[in-house]
Amino acid sequence: MALDVVANIDRRLEAIRAQNQVVIPIAIESGSRAWGFPSPDSDYDCRFIFVRRLEDYLSPWVKRDVIETPLEGVFDVNGWDLGKALKLMLKGNAVILEWLTSPIVYCGSASFRTRFLELAHLYASRDLIGRHYLHLGERQRKTDFGDTQNVAQKKVFYALRPAAALRWLRGHPDLAVPPMHFPTLMAEIDLPPQVRAIVDELLLRKASSRELGFAAVPRPILDFIDNEFLLAQDAFGGGRIHAPPEAYGDVETFFQETVLSFAAGC
Repeated sequence: MALDVVANIDRRLEAIRAQNQVVIPIAIESGSRAWGFPSPDSDYDCRFIFVRRLEDYLSPWVKRDVIETPLEGVFDVNGWDLGKALKLMLKGNAVILEWLTSPIVYCGSASFRTRFLELAHLYASRDLIGRHYLHLGERQRKTDFGDTQNVAQKKVFYALRPAAALRWLRGHPDLAVPPMHFPTLMAEIDLPPQVRAIVDELLLRKASSRELGFAAVPRPILDFIDNEFLLAQDAFGGGRIHAPPEAYGDVETFFQETVLSFAAGC
């Protein structure tokens, strides 16, 4: 993490607060740097949750639930309104869970993050989270290395990470929030030694090189990815889809308390 870039992100977040009259209870890094497999030239993907002024939530003219800034150089800075983030969590969107577990935090309230995560652990559906990673992984697999023979090696991670998350979920039947950090995720699942060795070697190469080049996907990696996607089709098809009734009351209480707590600072 380049200190001058981080300082620039801090300035961008401050400008977002002032221009949009919002509070940002959490801002994190969400891309390859937070996943733990950055290249030397990786972008900075800052994501945040924001809270508007109380009067904005009371108005019939609802403001947008996203704040987007233009892509500029290595900077990619965007955020979601708290209400949007909570609704997506209940719908099984794993992205918000990754934001809440990112190891790189630019700013925010530890208590806000802890409480939001508590709700995710209670009410996020394992089935829906599994389906999220399955669809994400299958799309990346099809898009990035359908032929398997001449593949940008860095693209392998974009299907490998969802496959590892699916294996983690199958191995932790009572949990719904896999680690975002890829090395941690890999450490918490059983892997064939050959797969682990190849992944470790790819991670080392990616950390030190701007371009890994093109090559065939190693057969052990390909088999691992395809097998996890196949198993997930049955493993995440018959469980809870909708949040339990009590979830909506708890989520609404958290939303109201957070808005009342932070809106005064907008």
